[in-house]
Amino acid sequence: MKNTLETLAQSALAAALKAGADSADVITLEGRSVSVDMREGTLEQAERAEGTDLGLRVMVGQRQAMVSSSDTRPEALLQVAERAVAMAHEAPEDPYIGLASPDQLAQNWDIDAFELYDPTPEPSPETLQDDARRAEAAARANAGISQVQSANASYSQTAVHLATSTGFSGGYMRSSRSLSCVAIAGTGLGMERDYDGDGRIFQSDLRSAEEIGTLAAARAVERLNPRKPKTGSYPVIFDERISSTLVGHLLAAVNGAMIARGSSWLRDALGEQVLPSALSIVEDPHRPRTTASRPFDAEGLPTQPRHIVKDGVLEGWTLDLANARKLGLQSTASAARGTGSAPSPTVWNIALTQGSQSHAELLRDMGTGFLVTSLIGSTINPNTGDYSRGASGFWVENGEIIHAVNEVTIAGNLRDMLRTLVPANDGRAHLSRIVPSLLVEGLTLAGS
Repeated sequence: MKNTLETLAQSALAAALKAGADSADVITLEGRSVSVDMREGTLEQAERAEGTDLGLRVMVGQRQAMVSSSDTRPEALLQVAERAVAMAHEAPEDPYIGLASPDQLAQNWDIDAFELYDPTPEPSPETLQDDARRAEAAARANAGISQVQSANASYSQTAVHLATSTGFSGGYMRSSRSLSCVAIAGTGLGMERDYDGDGRIFQSDLRSAEEIGTLAAARAVERLNPRKPKTGSYPVIFDERISSTLVGHLLAAVNGAMIARGSSWLRDALGEQVLPSALSIVEDPHRPRTTASRPFDAEGLPTQPRHIVKDGVLEGWTLDLANARKLGLQSTASAARGTGSAPSPTVWNIALTQGSQSHAELLRDMGTGFLVTSLIGSTINPNTGDYSRGASGFWVENGEIIHAVNEVTIAGNLRDMLRTLVPANDGRAHLSRIVPSLLVEGLTLAGS
């Protein structure tokens, strides 16, 4: 009889302790996924994957090692445990490693309230093909589209279970349904590409294939005949499609691992103003039907909402246990891990304060400037916050879009950029990162 993930996790822990570990934790995953690609109305590619994996972390004194395996037989678990313990004996000592104490561990969560798993049946391959085919057909219905590069539909579900030798044991299931389309407009050297897509936990929430294909095509056609603006300093709007990347640089800078290494441009900014006073960033790992929600982190600590930035002021770092110990602080229950890696800090669901203006009103108030809809490459200095990225989008004059723009570099410093943010009100509430379109004053554009 096939082991459940909880039984598998407990067997791995027992094998680790038997092999000589002082303590251990294990994460077990069981998942299946299916993905189809359609091109010119026919099936181009279909993939299906199924598997069970575990990641075992053992500690011997202040030394640790991690081993992963997809072989779940009892004899294989014992070999994995013995190998991990042998590796730990050879590892360097780390005074900051260690499991959570029993009084720190999560208890009595209501997993159904998180709505992480859609109980409706897995879609058939024929259903996925039909979704992708309809998205492609909707894109091709636009006369300006020369070809559809890809139309993809996919589904996955994953069961997760975490157990520790200090008494924690918990798990949950996740599901995901997605649909995307990439359309190409124009021909030869005048080709332009754009996309649209949607991903949801519940299949019933997924936007229609026709809407996704139509929008992908419209976006591609809008990008035709681009021109470069003159080099200079201009206001820039980061469209809602890519604005979360800007906030993402702040979130990376407050990561506890970066702070502990002293390699963050915000390393001395705790308690200081980093955003306009009207803006806050709230992390909420309990938001229903959202991909990054979870009742506990990868070390078994209970997750909870918190302010990362409150009224513009940086409130705290993002910490797992080890980095919290390095800094003399408490974990924020932000540990994430895979089967082959130790826990490290990350953020869950975040939301930036929405503004009062619509996207169109933000364009109007900007007057003349650059609306960025796509970013290419990245040169971010993690120590200074110097920012430089390739960008494309649209040139705006008198609040109206005039023409498409591509092959432009935008540059500034993140400290200065973030302090001037003006948000619109168009953040999408179902995303893990709810960030509206953002106006930034005075960026340098390298154009013609």
